[in-house]
Amino acid sequence: MSELRHDPVTRRWVIISAERSRKPTEFVQPERHPTSPQACPFCPGNERATPPEIRALRPPGSDPDTPGWQARVFANKYPALSIEGEPDRRAVGIYDRQRGIGAHEVIVESPQHEGHLADMDTVHVERVLGLYQERLADLYRDLRFKYALIFKNHGLTAGAMLPHPHGQIIATPVTPRSIAAELESARAHYYNKTRCLFCDILNQELEDGTRVVSADEHYAVLTPYASRFPFECHIFPRRHNHSFAEEPAASIAALARTLKDLLARLKGVLRDPPFNYVIHTAPNTAAEKRRRDYWGTLEVDYHWHLELLPRLTQIAGFEWGSGLFINPTSPEDAAAFLRDSPV
Repeated sequence: MSELRHDPVTRRWVIISAERSRKPTEFVQPERHPTSPQACPFCPGNERATPPEIRALRPPGSDPDTPGWQARVFANKYPALSIEGEPDRRAVGIYDRQRGIGAHEVIVESPQHEGHLADMDTVHVERVLGLYQERLADLYRDLRFKYALIFKNHGLTAGAMLPHPHGQIIATPVTPRSIAAELESARAHYYNKTRCLFCDILNQELEDGTRVVSADEHYAVLTPYASRFPFECHIFPRRHNHSFAEEPAASIAALARTLKDLLARLKGVLRDPPFNYVIHTAPNTAAEKRRRDYWGTLEVDYHWHLELLPRLTQIAGFEWGSGLFINPTSPEDAAAFLRDSPV
């Protein structure tokens, strides 16, 4: 029988549909054929096809916007938001509007045209995560920005227009509603219990074990109790920390190992499925024009984490109309399938 499961963080209901049950092996992706890197603007030698470098991992003394780099950061050529100006929020009758102020950057993770983080050296993955941290911290120095989301689209159906491995970061003058809902749930839980909601979930899941994909002393990988999608996985640091930007270097090295391991499991058992991952971290508490009580207990009640969402099913009319997701594979089955997979 199907059941509805409630996520205490997002306060969202999800339908786990046994009647529509699909075995984990049904999500294995078809074989793919490589595409040509000739015209790829992210490949070495094509640096002039992108905006100027903001940051790059390259040999000392080498010139910006030239080959030889290991990873590059530059502004998105077609940004969702523009860096210049002020938000200028104002009322339009009953509505509110503000200018599309923000930042939109691309982080090219490797010079290899069709590389995959799962196949990269762990030290290189660590450096890429360090770039994520660096750009997040730098964008939060701009007090116009209240939030910055780091995300990666992998595969065409997940929104990646180019196969070259890359992530993105978008800074906004507002806190996105999905993040605000997490923050509100975390604050309410702390107010009632003086404990972090995420730490409580993590402790319970580790004790239960049925939705644990992997765990070491630094990180745990879980399939959430109310998973929206088949093989949805969340990576949590086991040591409480509200900010990804403030995670110490030793922990980032451990995160590189954990992320690489998870991506390798997914790539191996599902034959490289399309996916998105997003890093949910604390908002910019130094931002201008914030409320007086703007996330006052943030350091103790919020817990940053990475959410990985394989794109194996389609969101259709019922999901869009109701806000309820239908997941045809239980998180317990997904966790067991990934846990038992060879890496």
